[in-house]
Amino acid sequence: MRIVVALGGNALLHRGERPDAAVQQANIDRVAIALAALAHDHELVITHGNGPQIGLLAVESAADPALSAPYPLHLLGAQTQGLIGSLLACTLHNALPGRQIADLVTHTLVRADDPAFDRPTKFVGPLHPRDTARSLARERGWHIAQDTGGWRRVVPSPKPERIVETDTIHHLLDAGALVICAGGGGVPVTADRDTGALTGVEAVVDKDLAAALLAEDLKADFLLVLTDVPYVYEGYGTPEQRPLLDATPAELRHGGFPDGSMGPKTEAASRFVEHTGGLAAIGALDAAYEIVHGRSGTLVRPDLTTA
Repeated sequence: MRIVVALGGNALLHRGERPDAAVQQANIDRVAIALAALAHDHELVITHGNGPQIGLLAVESAADPALSAPYPLHLLGAQTQGLIGSLLACTLHNALPGRQIADLVTHTLVRADDPAFDRPTKFVGPLHPRDTARSLARERGWHIAQDTGGWRRVVPSPKPERIVETDTIHHLLDAGALVICAGGGGVPVTADRDTGALTGVEAVVDKDLAAALLAEDLKADFLLVLTDVPYVYEGYGTPEQRPLLDATPAELRHGGFPDGSMGPKTEAASRFVEHTGGLAAIGALDAAYEIVHGRSGTLVRPDLTTA
């Protein structure tokens, strides 16, 4: 079975953790253990988030006195693909001796006129107290919004239209490689209408929506969205909270899940199921094997129709 796995950025660097390399390596060691069992029996394509990491690089770039201007988000996104991809590739190489591991810097085509450029919603970087966040917004021209536990920077998140390197990923899979790609949703680029020339843009593509698009284009059998909670929850954070064990796309879309957290995950799973008739699931990173085998997580299945 061909499985596209989307690793959440908060699964790789937990909320409140120091963004040290050693901390991320320890978390990625857990990733390798969780995914190695799947990789023995299935064809894997791994994507990953980069919200905490790209936010850290953006803060460092903005504060660097050697720069006349901070590095743009699309280049910082490429850096995070290399950083996280290298950690994943080395760790999976050690966990899966003899398996070919390919880590590919990937670009995602977006529309220059996407309305998301006028409505930043994608959280990046660390949590701040409100006054600190407001000060940073004034100093650096950032947009901020409230997240669970504090305030964070938000950036445009245009809809992914196409993964530029899809054909290359196909070739790598045909050669038997486990492929790491589309990290952080891929480097966002626009294409010139006349020449096709690519240009990076100031945005971060949602990695879950990019993973759903990639899974569809690769004709995957299963989309596995791994995060830091074991299920999708109705009434999350309230006394009425309860886990959803399975749901259809229509049921998920009526759930009112927030844009900054579970919303993109449920939307990505729904799109993949609707467009392909395949299965998707959302759950905790440590339970990857159990989720695929129906023992954990929220299964997203096609709507049942009656004759």
